[in-house]
Amino acid sequence: MSLFFVCIKIFFARILDVSIGTVRSNVMLHDKKIIAALLAFLETLLWFLVAREALMIDISSFFIPISYSLGYASGTLIGSFISSKIIHGVVMVQAIVSKNNEKVLKELKAKEYLVSVIELKNNFDGNPRMMIYLQVNSKTLKKVEKIIRRCDKDAFIAISDTKKVMNGYIR
Repeated sequence: MSLFFVCIKIFFARILDVSIGTVRSNVMLHDKKIIAALLAFLETLLWFLVAREALMIDISSFFIPISYSLGYASGTLIGSFISSKIIHGVVMVQAIVSKNNEKVLKELKAKEYLVSVIELKNNFDGNPRMMIYLQVNSKTLKKVEKIIRRCDKDAFIAISDTKKVMNGYIR
């Protein structure tokens, strides 16, 4: 078997097993334990087969670890992309905006997002602020970000994954 073929085989196998691992990690975060366990089995089996092949080969070429590492890096990138497309959860958005910025509230409410508002005391510069708090489906997150940024370009926005939501309304 030629060195080129072995490197290509290792590269694509690593892409596959690392992509599965990345998706598995994200699935596990969303409490899908059975799916995560099945993906873990596939990931480990593929990793074992690829690592065995890479370590058992007689060729002491530097291209073997390079293809192994490039496959890992590419698999991480591809796995992240796949996860973002197939795993849609709920995220929490917290945005701190100027207190007199009613425009952002009106626009979010016009798009049927349920918003909670907390008035904040700012000890840093004394300017009044408010925190807008909402839970949204991750598919609509970009729209919410655009609305907030358009209404207050200096808004401080924090976004977190939400593991579980009970009651309420998510748009």
